Amino acid sequence: MPTETEVALERAITSHRHHSLYSDRAAKIKQSAVRDVFDISLQPGLISLAGGNPFLQSLPLEKLGGMAYRLITEQGLTALQYGGGQGTERLRAQACEVMAEEGIEDADPANVVITTGSQSAQDVACKVFCNPGDVVLCEDPTYVGALNTFEAYEVTVETVAMDELGLVPDELQRRIDEVRSSGGNIKFLYTIPNFNNPSGITLAAERRQRVVEICQDANILIIEDNPYGLLRFDGHPIAPLRAGNPDDVIYMGSFSKILAPGLRIGWALVPAHLQRRFYLASEAVTLCPPTLNQMLISEYLDGHDWRGQITTYRSLYSERCAAMLQALEDFMPDGVSWTQPQGGFFVWVSLPEGIDTYPLLYKAIDAGVIFIPGAAFTPSDDPSSKLRLAFSAVSTENIREGVRRLAPVLQQAMGAR
Repeated sequence: MPTETEVALERAITSHRHHSLYSDRAAKIKQSAVRDVFDISLQPGLISLAGGNPFLQSLPLEKLGGMAYRLITEQGLTALQYGGGQGTERLRAQACEVMAEEGIEDADPANVVITTGSQSAQDVACKVFCNPGDVVLCEDPTYVGALNTFEAYEVTVETVAMDELGLVPDELQRRIDEVRSSGGNIKFLYTIPNFNNPSGITLAAERRQRVVEICQDANILIIEDNPYGLLRFDGHPIAPLRAGNPDDVIYMGSFSKILAPGLRIGWALVPAHLQRRFYLASEAVTLCPPTLNQMLISEYLDGHDWRGQITTYRSLYSERCAAMLQALEDFMPDGVSWTQPQGGFFVWVSLPEGIDTYPLLYKAIDAGVIFIPGAAFTPSDDPSSKLRLAFSAVSTENIREGVRRLAPVLQQAMGAR
């Protein structure tokens, strides 16, 4: 819901003579609710259960600082120079080691493209495979950044239902048949199978190969976005869709959740027959990923116990997730339900149908807490009775207090209904 200031700004923008120069594509680009809330969350006194940020305080910052110092003083002429468009050979090989921890044991560094975060990989996938009007399938709900990318490329987004075990294979087949019967040209399925952002739901192991086979039969690519996969609380990641399916899945990974998002480094493992065009399109976007950042990540992976660091993250996030689930149990009114994540950063809260959580955001801010309304995570323009809560960067004490502050806001909305 735009403020008076935002409405006035938009009016000023659209009345300027340069407004007529915008492309049709630019008109479809808008600021997401996540960014709106991120800006608000900086206000003092507010408890933010909104941002999906990793807890960087647990990183060896002094050690990373020493690595960065040595890189610049000893290898600065390389670290500060242009690099190869595909990424450094060293980091591509290390990305394969990271993927092997989850069960992708046949990754070839030659098929890895280092990207500016996995967000850039999504952009490249749309650039390479999608014409305006083409169809992309995705879970409902799904990552707001992907929805923004699809919107910018004028792609039609069709959703596939989920349940507590993730994407429903029969629903996937039904939606494919439905879209094609109406003339839709489906290019790929975009999926976050592990601890879906925003729902926290994990695609069950027994469903994974069936999802791949449905897409194989329909000649639809799978874009598997997996930034959270190693953050499974029990320490036993489920094998990705890409494991055992090298020709049909583009796998996107990221160092944002297992190291630091500010470095803006991710990667795509691309089927060999698609690698060249994907790489060339990526190079056209970024020229080359940041050399210094890649080299710093390589030093970290070689010079620090990164697997132990991930174990620390798992324990930390597991404790905070448990604190959030307990607070929800203690404070939420009857009629509110929520997911039970097995990893990742998020809990998805459902209110009774008919309640729009977007207007509740401002009442929650007045109560001293922030969340992300569910409408941000779906292509539908309809109101949403869902909301996302993030536990990753919040202390257990603040998690409990934030949920306590939120509960009366939801109670009032349910009573008013």
